[in-house]
Amino acid sequence: MGAHLQPLALRLLALTFPLVAKGFPDETLEKAAKSEGYCSRILRVQGTRREGYNEFSLRVEGDPEFYKPGNSYRVTLSAATPAYFRGFTLIALKEGKEGDKEEDHAGSFQIIDEEETQFMSNCPVAVTESTPRRRTRIQVFWTAPPTGTGCVILKASIVQKRIIYFQDEGSLTKKICEQDSALEGVTDKPILDCCACGTAKYRLTFYGNWSEKTHPKDFPRRTNHWSAIIGSSHSKNYILWEYGGYASEGVKQVAELGSPVKMEEEIRQQSDEVLTVIKAKAQWPAWQPLNVRAAPSAEFSVDRHRHLMSFLTMLGPSPDWNVGLSAEDLCTKDCGWVQKVVQDLIPWDAGTDSGVTYESPNKPTVPQEKIRPLTSLDHPQSPFYDPEGGSIKLVARVVIERIARKGEQCNIVPDNIDDIVADLAPEEKEEDDTPETCIYSNWSPWSACSSSTCEKGKRMRQRMLKAQLDLSVPCPDTQDFQPCMGPGCSDEDGSTCMMSDWITWSPCSVSCGMGTRSRERYVKQFPEDGSMCKVPTEETEKCIVNEECSPSSCLVTEWGEWDECSASCGMGMKRRHRMIKMTPADGSMCKAETTEAEKCMMPECHTIPCLLSPWSEWSDCSVTCGKGMRTRQRMLKSAAELGDCNEELEQAEKCMLPECPIHCELTEWSQWSECNTSCGKGHMIRTRMIKIEPQFGGTACPETVQRSKCRVRKCLRGAGMEKRRWKEAREKRRSEQAKKNLDSEQYPVCRMKPWTAWTECSTLCGGGIQERYMMVKKRSKSTQFTSCKDKKELRACNVHPC
Repeated sequence: MGAHLQPLALRLLALTFPLVAKGFPDETLEKAAKSEGYCSRILRVQGTRREGYNEFSLRVEGDPEFYKPGNSYRVTLSAATPAYFRGFTLIALKEGKEGDKEEDHAGSFQIIDEEETQFMSNCPVAVTESTPRRRTRIQVFWTAPPTGTGCVILKASIVQKRIIYFQDEGSLTKKICEQDSALEGVTDKPILDCCACGTAKYRLTFYGNWSEKTHPKDFPRRTNHWSAIIGSSHSKNYILWEYGGYASEGVKQVAELGSPVKMEEEIRQQSDEVLTVIKAKAQWPAWQPLNVRAAPSAEFSVDRHRHLMSFLTMLGPSPDWNVGLSAEDLCTKDCGWVQKVVQDLIPWDAGTDSGVTYESPNKPTVPQEKIRPLTSLDHPQSPFYDPEGGSIKLVARVVIERIARKGEQCNIVPDNIDDIVADLAPEEKEEDDTPETCIYSNWSPWSACSSSTCEKGKRMRQRMLKAQLDLSVPCPDTQDFQPCMGPGCSDEDGSTCMMSDWITWSPCSVSCGMGTRSRERYVKQFPEDGSMCKVPTEETEKCIVNEECSPSSCLVTEWGEWDECSASCGMGMKRRHRMIKMTPADGSMCKAETTEAEKCMMPECHTIPCLLSPWSEWSDCSVTCGKGMRTRQRMLKSAAELGDCNEELEQAEKCMLPECPIHCELTEWSQWSECNTSCGKGHMIRTRMIKIEPQFGGTACPETVQRSKCRVRKCLRGAGMEKRRWKEAREKRRSEQAKKNLDSEQYPVCRMKPWTAWTECSTLCGGGIQERYMMVKKRSKSTQFTSCKDKKELRACNVHPC
């Protein structure tokens, strides 16, 4: 617990505690802090206390008035929309006790989700939040104290911002008393009366979270699954299962074998107390992403008399472990129907088998024990074992949502927007809700029904999306399905018996070799013309289980139900599974197949080639400036077997963006010119030319002329100056003549033309350059005179500032 943040409830209580003792001297406060435990301070804080705040509620699953000593109960603390809470405390006290002493507390809490809840560090018997954040619901298990404890008060406090809500009587306090030993064996569920009117329709959706990633210890890779879901909506006079009760034969077969047959028989025998039988298919394997396989779901109805719902499903393989809900009340105290229930589930033990691992051999529990939740301290070999006694990771979540209400309602609290929207069930909308921006072809004719008997089947029709004028408005599906039955089985046929679906096949009459099995159905509606129903209500067929019954053969369960067909139309595949119950006694390998597949035929696929998705948005231009290309795509939605499609799936077009910037380009620097003076200080320059002028925001041109200082010998003064200049000019002429003579000697056949005149200055001011050339007049034909080339000279000009 040291790694967790300090609970918000702890920090706020520390702030509010001084308000309790206002007006007392420091010495008194110090004594109080030493004499009182933190648990008692939790219950005595009064500074920001508020009474009667009904947006928060504390509930014990099933709303029992009595508890059975040693039994476990799920406790939920929740906030009604739009309320929420950041922190909380939860504590259980013996009636009339203050919580000053350890013996004042009753029972013990068990953490379900360590990310949400933890035990208080300064008050280990109390539960608080793990981290302060917005939340609307938390759950823990509470184990009732031993016999003789008497009544227990469960109390909660809610922390919202800097306000703490308490309630000594009301929705944040729950009183539950010990059941009289004379009533042992009688359900502890109170008499639940519902005052709601009409009926309500709900959808149950089951989300399994049991996988090798979440529960790695001894995880059964090959055979992990959830059995078929079985349950019902029922009255208070019938209980399918409950904590502290004993499993019926139907519950036992679900828990040990995953078979819902006996459970369904038991439910149908209580026809007066049951409104709807709840069924959903098994899941093989136990977990797959929701984009691969939809979560199993089932719909059911409730009314004033049958307003509870219960269900269970086996965690397989396992000795007798299940998850589920027991007597969940969907009727509110305000005479309305609950809008949504979300419950996280941990496994419970049916008390019929004593195995401790997923694949333990059968070991019947004699005498049978009571149903109880599994804990992390049950057995060291248990896959959920934790030597520190931590919480069991959740294995599933169930969501129950109201999808419709029928008949006159009498709820005291007016409907909110969510209530109204929830009643707009999709199946009750008869008008065409196709947006005007979606252009479709006409519907194809309905296909033949997939069932040729009076069992339920389905038929299909299709249409093609021709255009989607507004991409922001989604277009509805292009396929439509409708329930149907074979010829002579329609509702309009007055001489026809309306039959229920077949109940699942019973177990095979033998566990080894050939036996028989049967299934039943019942008449839902007799013919209107008064004739008798001649349709069979029972079927029997042969079954073979474990063909070889020798010690070297392995025992397997019967095959499960077939999965849905993999295709929505035309030919597909379906699969079914079974489990290995016991490996060969002689230790050999089990060769029995646990999965079987076969082809299945769905309604005929109507040929509508080229069913295309709308065009995507154009891609970005391939360049950031100037001319480029952009593309868009669409997808082929119709299956390949529906026909070839020659429509283009990608288009490209040119795109033009603003012109790309053109940067300035320059030549290399020229050579430095001669110094502009013959004596004293002067300067020399060099230049470069602009090759490309900048355009469209390109980089501007830098300087094109650079100047550098130069220094020649000191200038002479007076008459000697003229004499010296004349002498220098004479020496220069002699030097040039000597050079010409030398060139004539080195290149006797390389004759040059005279120097050309100087070109005009490249600039009018600021320093420019002039050029002149000496061209070869006659070039030697011999290859040894390769240095006979044209000559070029440069000099500075117009060096005065501009």
